[in-house]
Amino acid sequence: MSGDKVSRQKPCHHCKRRSISAPAGTAMIHYEKSWLYRHCSSPQQRDRQAQKAGQLFSGLLAMNVVFLGSAFISSMIFNHVAITLADVWILLSILKVVCLCWIIYYLLGTSRQPHAVLYRDSHAGPVWIRGSLLLFGSFSVLLNVFQIGYSIIQIHCKSKVEIVFPSIEILFVSTQAFFLWHHSKDCIQVQHNLTRCGLMLTIATNLLLWLLAVTNDSIHMEIESQLREVEQRLAGNETNLCACPNTTTCKVFQKGYILLYPFNTEYCLICCSVLYVMWKNVGRRISHHHAPHIKPKFKLHGVVFGPLLGAAAVIIGICVFMMYQIQATGSAPNRQVFVMYYSYYIVLLPLMSVCAVVGTIIHALEKRELDTLKNPTRSLDVILLMGAALGQIAMSYFSIVAIVATNPKDLLNSLILSYSVLLIFQYITQNIFIIDGLQREPFASPNKEEEVSEEQNHEAHDQRRVSVLELGQEFRRVSLSYMHSYSHLSWKRKALKEISFFLVLCNIILWIMPTFGAHPVFENGLEKSFYGYSTWFAIVNFGLPLGVFYRMHSVGGLLDVYVSA
Repeated sequence: MSGDKVSRQKPCHHCKRRSISAPAGTAMIHYEKSWLYRHCSSPQQRDRQAQKAGQLFSGLLAMNVVFLGSAFISSMIFNHVAITLADVWILLSILKVVCLCWIIYYLLGTSRQPHAVLYRDSHAGPVWIRGSLLLFGSFSVLLNVFQIGYSIIQIHCKSKVEIVFPSIEILFVSTQAFFLWHHSKDCIQVQHNLTRCGLMLTIATNLLLWLLAVTNDSIHMEIESQLREVEQRLAGNETNLCACPNTTTCKVFQKGYILLYPFNTEYCLICCSVLYVMWKNVGRRISHHHAPHIKPKFKLHGVVFGPLLGAAAVIIGICVFMMYQIQATGSAPNRQVFVMYYSYYIVLLPLMSVCAVVGTIIHALEKRELDTLKNPTRSLDVILLMGAALGQIAMSYFSIVAIVATNPKDLLNSLILSYSVLLIFQYITQNIFIIDGLQREPFASPNKEEEVSEEQNHEAHDQRRVSVLELGQEFRRVSLSYMHSYSHLSWKRKALKEISFFLVLCNIILWIMPTFGAHPVFENGLEKSFYGYSTWFAIVNFGLPLGVFYRMHSVGGLLDVYVSA
């Protein structure tokens, strides 16, 4: 017993000397304990085994919850008489209430205990991730507001559950966003098993919400694609008592719900990724050797051609998207609009692939060392990039088989075939470029002359009052300063920055187009007629949300590559 006490006190004094995050004189190491490993000789070994046991138990808890919820949702799809959507909502509402109770307990209890958060993971919860959480969380709240308003208007044929469920969803989304914004970097050192179980239960709940959103979205897409045939046959026939009344309010709620629906799926996936990193960081102790000595910041200096070419791709993409939305949403989609849509992709995807290949070659020529430190965030980024890419790649292979087996010589079919092949190649090359860049150490120090020049220009700008007559000279001075900082970068750093920024803008426009409604895979009819309606919808609703998530997640990875260069 005395040996155990001494071993518990020594790490405490060691932690006092070297801990960065903890105040001096208050840092303590809380070793994990488990009755399964109570006979281990050293507290360090007992701590490691208890950590593994806690991760295993919490993982099993999440797995069983996901399987139970998936069984409910699958039963609703295949046997909607026995299991209804209201039953699934009740199950998910119970899970959300339990998660809310744990989150509130963590905020008010666990995180406020002495020595609870001695360390914070600097790599976890970057600004763009937390900003995405707030953005998509706000859209999800607004989505549920529209759903409540739409259900109230049709209260005569809607269940009360359709009003209660979105209300609970609003509370859950808001509380979870607040929790992740403030505590995504925590390496909690107390109540390890309770925290792990709470995090895993919240991950499972978000996964089930994502699965339900995908299945509901498939039903919504099916109704949208079949609506044209119904309108042509039953024009002016209002036999549906639950049809939206011909009022402005109802149309606003309906259109707002349709527009904001994809953001809910993105919010759930982002929450799962952040919560997983928190789960991996439970009980983690970070020494000063793991603390980053260099914190590179995002600066636009040093890039010229990347933003210009990327902005051109975004502007052209927005024009193509608007023309597609206007023509494809009509009663009879024009064949030319599909040709225009796929032609844009066929031009853009090879440019992105070439840039990614060139960037990978530059990485191979660099002398930067690989970052071998343990980093759960980076490991998760790699897994998400590889996993999310599988959805769109699978869809592309299904399209290739359908086209080759039917009529590959047709103009539209040949465009779809080229699009599918180029998309697969672009995903692979971009993943290699991002993953290789994420594993590199950032440059050791910024250019001194660049820093001095920037400080002098900033001071001159603050001390000098610019009059109307001096605007031309001021603009010329700023331009020369920008080009001066650009010229001081090595050609490898220049190329990496240009490539990364160009790919960031390209992935943004490729995220915008499917997110806001450009789904030619639902409209062209080729794959649907080959595989059958139900089979193709199952394939698309597996791959499309993952493809949208990939584009958004790759933007974050590319920004990290840009900053490290």
